[in-house]
Amino acid sequence: MEPAREASSEASGDVVADFQRAAEGLGRVRSALSGAIYGQDAAVELALAAVVAGGWAMIVGAPGSAKTRLAEVLGQALGLDAGRVAFTPDLELDEIVEEAAPRKSWDASGVRRSRPGPLFRQLLLADDLDRAAPKVRSALLEAAHDGAVRGFDGVRPLPRPFYLLATSTQDGVASFDETEADRFLLRIDMAAPDRSGERRLLVETAGRANAERIPAQIDPELLVLAQRLAVELPVGEKVVEAILDLVRRARPDDPSAPAIVKQAVARGPGPRAGQALMRLARARALIDGRPSPSIADVRALAAAVLKPRLVMARGGSADIEAVLTELLAGLS
Repeated sequence: MEPAREASSEASGDVVADFQRAAEGLGRVRSALSGAIYGQDAAVELALAAVVAGGWAMIVGAPGSAKTRLAEVLGQALGLDAGRVAFTPDLELDEIVEEAAPRKSWDASGVRRSRPGPLFRQLLLADDLDRAAPKVRSALLEAAHDGAVRGFDGVRPLPRPFYLLATSTQDGVASFDETEADRFLLRIDMAAPDRSGERRLLVETAGRANAERIPAQIDPELLVLAQRLAVELPVGEKVVEAILDLVRRARPDDPSAPAIVKQAVARGPGPRAGQALMRLARARALIDGRPSPSIADVRALAAAVLKPRLVMARGGSADIEAVLTELLAGLS
């Protein structure tokens, strides 16, 4: 999915001033998110980078790890019209394309009318997407990729900008096939917070019926400007080579692959992995207020990009974490 380009960018014509304004706005967003999601700073940075890069994120974790909360506050901080759909095995795509049947009506000329359903949001949280029937999951991802979906009265365009965040249980993520997983820029693993984060969670939220809503830190127009600036950030030759080396070493049929990859990986990442790393590295640099990405950005993003794209060999002696550790050790 390419970064949104239809909304007004509010560009001033001064690239330096626009860069500073976008970076400051994104910094406010990151601070607001970190203040609302306790002990999950790495997940916050990955989710924000995915949106700035104009792509989608898959959020994986056990119940109670703040997956849904992360998506909710991300939409709030970015000033986006956000919505949530809880997926179940019996949910049909039509049910989220149009409002429920009791709200449908016929106009005076006998034409059936309906209102757009919860799919039509700028940021859609697809909760437990791994539980959806395969045909529904595939149709949703295809519609989101195309930017439009067919309803009973014809094809309807999705909002622009449009972002998809999907949550999945740690076990359920295996239900996504390679093509579906490759549509997401990255996978965000959310474990339980560290001790200090969990202590803050206990002290500050115990007994509250509802989590507080956070105010918007930027508007969608500034977000679109940030996306445009991100895709134009220059990338040094060393960073380009580091991305190429990393992705190619993760393929068991490549001569540069280390022994653990040849033994434990059945299929490695395709070219989209390198593209995702490039886009995300640029976005991460902009969020930090830096004019170009570094190898440190690639290192910070590598596991999130590669993990959903590595197909492990059955019966292999090494697990995916060991493979990632070896790949990162060779990153320079």
